[in-house]
Amino acid sequence: MGRCALPPLPRYPTVDELGARAAALVARHPRGARLRRVGTSRAGTPLWLLSVGHGSRQALVVAGPHANEPVGGATVLRLAERALADPRLTEGADATWNLLLCLDPDGSRRNEGWLTGPYTLGRYVRHFFRPGFYEQPEWLPDGEAGAALPETRALLGLQDELRPFLQCSLHGVDIGGGFVELTHDLPGLDRRLAHIAARLGVPRELGAYDALYWPGLGPAVYRIPPPRRADLVAAMTEAAVESTWYHPCRHGTVTAVVEAPMWGVPAVADDSPPVDRDAVLRAVSRTLRHDTDALRHLLTRIRPHLATVPDAVRLLAPVDDYLLVCPGLADAWDPDTGDSPGHPLPALSTAHLVALRISGRRLALRTAGLLHQLVRAAGRDPGGVLPELDRLIDAWCAEYRDGCGARWIPVARQAEYQARVVLAAFELAGRRTRACTGSGSGTGPGSGPGEPVPLQRD
Repeated sequence: MGRCALPPLPRYPTVDELGARAAALVARHPRGARLRRVGTSRAGTPLWLLSVGHGSRQALVVAGPHANEPVGGATVLRLAERALADPRLTEGADATWNLLLCLDPDGSRRNEGWLTGPYTLGRYVRHFFRPGFYEQPEWLPDGEAGAALPETRALLGLQDELRPFLQCSLHGVDIGGGFVELTHDLPGLDRRLAHIAARLGVPRELGAYDALYWPGLGPAVYRIPPPRRADLVAAMTEAAVESTWYHPCRHGTVTAVVEAPMWGVPAVADDSPPVDRDAVLRAVSRTLRHDTDALRHLLTRIRPHLATVPDAVRLLAPVDDYLLVCPGLADAWDPDTGDSPGHPLPALSTAHLVALRISGRRLALRTAGLLHQLVRAAGRDPGGVLPELDRLIDAWCAEYRDGCGARWIPVARQAEYQARVVLAAFELAGRRTRACTGSGSGTGPGSGPGEPVPLQRD
């Protein structure tokens, strides 16, 4: 069977390639695999579900929930090949693998300027796209009843149809390390993760910015806590509103958000005490404020000239989001303003400080990249800002490369890492389901809804 497998792509697959390769897989394995359309994107792109196996226990794997995180597409193709080649993953586990090829295909198409390589930070930033927070299909800012995006409604319907025992949401960290976020503990996953990461040379993110205020379940494994109602800034940065991660909890589903890095930074795995925590926090906050002011000034020069730029609103939405949250983040991280008795910063390791440094610069780079695209789309440089944007992007990318030691991880290794983590979660969630069913704990299908969860921010 392995001889008939399609050779893995040495790069990220595009939306069209994902569909074509999934269809070819079904053509080669018509009895074991099938492909069906489960929805349609806002732009009319089909949402394809590739299913492998005929077991009664359903696993759902969601690729491409964030437009700039394409590793999940390569991962689901790899998982499909494995499930077809190894009956222990299907018949032996009484399981069906349901692989959603891409939840945000429209956003993914906007990233095709860098998606197929060559993979450099500068190219990635200048062609980066990710929609505004309200257009990200895993997020339910108005609750499930108010879900407006067709991609979101399709995923909610699929969750209720399948009632999966496991849902894996496949995300990518552009710069940093790998980690996992869980709606329920899967004891032993942290040890599996450590082994997989060591074998593949992928750094584990031991102080993930996403999970700064979240409880840990083990090194690089975090528990997604219940949200609190809050304003937009707080919702996007600490404890957001409901999401599709926890919607299927009523069916006994465990959701695992599996993050795989594109450019790895070894220092995110350094859990040693920092030498001077407050000095680093002040520097990170000061830099973020400075970068935000510079970008806001550039936007002011550009905005009056964008009325005729096609789809400028779609590119401006995330720019405005980033510029909105950055000052609040800088204040929250600054020990002189954010580390108050009412809202203290958690204990921070060197890994946490490295992650905060990376995250602050990431927000600035994404904003600069989107502004760069807006100027290019205008067909000229109306505000004379392109040289300044190029200088900022080049300098900030060099800081990642030279200051943080960011190094590209080949696509095949990213996908293999993510696939192995999913397989580990599959095994452990299967054990949990059998234990809960046997003990009558009330966490299986038909149990009441659980807590809603925060938005994935990174």
